[in-house]
Amino acid sequence: QVQRALLALTIPLEMLQAVKGHMLQAMRKGLSRQTHAQANVRMLPTYICSTPDGTEEGNLLVVELCQSHVQTLWMSLQGDGNQSPQVTNRIFDMPGDIMEGKGEALFDFIAQCLRQFLAGISSPQHHLPLGFVFPFSCRQTRLDKAELISWSKGFSCSDVEGKDVVQLLQSAINKQQLSHVEVVALVNDTVGTMMSSSMREKPCEVALIVDKGTNSCFMAEAQQVEMAEETSGRMCVNTEWGCFGDDGTLNDILTPYDQRVDQESSNPGKKRFEKLVGGLYLGEIVRHVLTALAAEKALFIGSSATVLGTKGVLKTQQVLEIIDNEEGMTKARTALEALGLRPSERDCCRLQQICRAVVSRAAALCGAGLAAILSHMCQSRELERLVVNVAVDGELYRGHTRFGEILHSVIALLAPECMATLLPSVDGTGKGAAMVTAVALRLAAHRREVDQLLAPLRLSRADLQRVQALMRREMELGLGRETNANASVRMLPTYVCGTPDGTERGEFLALDLGGTNFRVLVVRVAQDGIRMANEIYVIPTAITQGTGEALFDHIIECIMDFQLKQNLMEQVLPLGFIFSFPCQQLGLDKAVLLSWTKGFSASGCVGQDVVQLLREAAQRKQHLALKVVAVVNDTVGTMMSCGYDDPKCEIGLIVGTGTNACYMEEMQNVGTVEGEQGRMCINMEWGAFGDNGCLDDIFTDFDRLVDEKTINPGKQRFEKLISGMYLGEIVRHILLTLVEKKLLFHGKPCPKLQTRDIFQTKFLSTIEIFEDSVLVREVCQTVSLRAAQLCAAGLAAVVEKMRENRGLAQLAVTVGVDGTLYKLHPRGLGEPWSGRGGRHQPSPSPPISPSFSQHLQQMLRDLAPNCTVTFLQSEDGSGKGAALV
Repeated sequence: QVQRALLALTIPLEMLQAVKGHMLQAMRKGLSRQTHAQANVRMLPTYICSTPDGTEEGNLLVVELCQSHVQTLWMSLQGDGNQSPQVTNRIFDMPGDIMEGKGEALFDFIAQCLRQFLAGISSPQHHLPLGFVFPFSCRQTRLDKAELISWSKGFSCSDVEGKDVVQLLQSAINKQQLSHVEVVALVNDTVGTMMSSSMREKPCEVALIVDKGTNSCFMAEAQQVEMAEETSGRMCVNTEWGCFGDDGTLNDILTPYDQRVDQESSNPGKKRFEKLVGGLYLGEIVRHVLTALAAEKALFIGSSATVLGTKGVLKTQQVLEIIDNEEGMTKARTALEALGLRPSERDCCRLQQICRAVVSRAAALCGAGLAAILSHMCQSRELERLVVNVAVDGELYRGHTRFGEILHSVIALLAPECMATLLPSVDGTGKGAAMVTAVALRLAAHRREVDQLLAPLRLSRADLQRVQALMRREMELGLGRETNANASVRMLPTYVCGTPDGTERGEFLALDLGGTNFRVLVVRVAQDGIRMANEIYVIPTAITQGTGEALFDHIIECIMDFQLKQNLMEQVLPLGFIFSFPCQQLGLDKAVLLSWTKGFSASGCVGQDVVQLLREAAQRKQHLALKVVAVVNDTVGTMMSCGYDDPKCEIGLIVGTGTNACYMEEMQNVGTVEGEQGRMCINMEWGAFGDNGCLDDIFTDFDRLVDEKTINPGKQRFEKLISGMYLGEIVRHILLTLVEKKLLFHGKPCPKLQTRDIFQTKFLSTIEIFEDSVLVREVCQTVSLRAAQLCAAGLAAVVEKMRENRGLAQLAVTVGVDGTLYKLHPRGLGEPWSGRGGRHQPSPSPPISPSFSQHLQQMLRDLAPNCTVTFLQSEDGSGKGAALV
């Protein structure tokens, strides 16, 4: 019979594996917004998003509600890596009737303890932040707001469940005339354990408590904690795993002894996992095993065992003493004799075996639960191997070395991909609560500084409406014959007077020069669609910044190489030349270069007709079969390319290395060209918007630093706020300032950040995906969001002008768009932090939000509500557009 009882209390490895699987499912259920309400493992967000970094300093107060007492603690941190915190604490015994009395009486008692404690240590009378350790299941909505879900551990105070316990404590504190004491953070005891152990070299990211009750917490990926709606960084989740199994998933391992313990408890059917593991119940499980075996005459033969029918006669503390190898047998005899039993040597030996089985089972189940947490962390972080510290506290862990050994071996068996170091918590939850409070204060101070630093980059709707109005004014100036010369937006006529209608046919060559890569294409336009072949050629920096002759010679060499490869050397094909730099067009095949942009500075080109430069290079290279029909800006090419698929496409937009826009303007408004009839595409060259100083108040110190180091300081001001060539540099300068202010990388110098262009614009996308750093991510988001919004303000001016030109109440128009920033920028460009966290801790990161393109469209709808604008991405680039022109 004894062997049968011991076997029932032993869980085989495959069963532990199943428990781990059930725990993982229960955790996922608790994390999901859809299933959270039905979950037994509640996975409650704690709004703790950072572990200590050693720079925390100041005086902190903690009050901890314990089983039979209230502990108060005063801690001074020096900002020295938390090496020498000064700690004073005091314990106040709690009157027995308070646990079951009125809630108001409980909180008044806690506040009185605080007042007495502070009177004894002559505390300063100015602001004192307080951390409140409240070891019960709460629904937190921020660090300093938590509604009690349910009492446990023998507490049942009235009128507290469903109420904000932080507010109840703060009111009680105010009643004691301690208005300088402010409750900053509510901390669960498990979370406190994790944070107190994080004061060591390596942060602790998991905690386990196995005391009278049991619980665990861990640092989860914030985007998975759906109840908190955070998307970046990590957040500590309080699992509340004591209720695991309340849905029946643990029925296979429940013994008749567990069933009886449950029936006699104050909450039958609830807290099933805790009743298998927690110290409040282990003595009771042993008592029921002994009762059953005595009834079967397997133990205590010849003596009455009726005393074992009384609840609570065997304590968990005694169970822990009995399993000790050396003194266990003596303790077993003492415990049994104290109950009036006359145990034999065999009875004492059996009792020791039963106690060991019950405690070992508790350790194994905790191990299975921890293995689930560790595997979840490893998977969600996409790691092959997780190395992590686990803080452990509670009388079961401290009172029995074998408990820790079993825990460790079960984790190793069930989660071999995780290397967990178990750290016994020596400082207790009080210090942990002080650390939570200190970290919250540090983050709040940092937040204020970061907000101040980024404020100039965060544009209001009024700012953007002003930019829209300025763009409209500059457009009008650029179109006027008398005012064109002084306009920062040049509004260049392109001599393109129509968009495709679908009847175009033929075979064409196209060149596309707009950046460091140069493309040559052959485009065949037929009834069944457009087919293209192309090749990309690199233009070395030495050529982009050398002589004009060398640049155009290189272009002709590339064309000849392409024609050879495509067997086109014998044909004279009409050629469209995409030339993505500001030009004064004097005809469809005549364009005078006004200025270089995008890093080009080849000599002898500005003021020259680029078609003529191309023809002269062809003569130098003896390539006479070159018939240049049209020179086309890439923006115009994009509009024409998309216009082939959508007749409503009358705007072209590029947001890539540089930025520009074009649109179909009424000829009667184009003062720089003769003729009143029809429309002509205007190449705005809006990158130079603001070069006359009209955007100076939007330019920040960071923008000025970037501008000063470009090859064209003071030029292309709008482009330098929006396009991909500059955003990475703006971010780099902001990050340098953050490092200097010790808000990033702990203020440690970062030599690589000093290198110009080290922070490429594509990193803005990468960081937003891989969460390298919440703060770096926020800087990227702020810079990118501003770019998208400014682009929208410019576009709003264009579509509103078109609508008014045509006398329409509502305009429907399509924008053909190209450029890597528009196309490739991922989701994740969040708004700035909205401060949904507590008074001293903001939410840890911006919420997930749309991409560059979605932000652009959203802002455009807001600024131009009478225009329905459709965006069509140019898939084939502007080369196809050049052929169509």
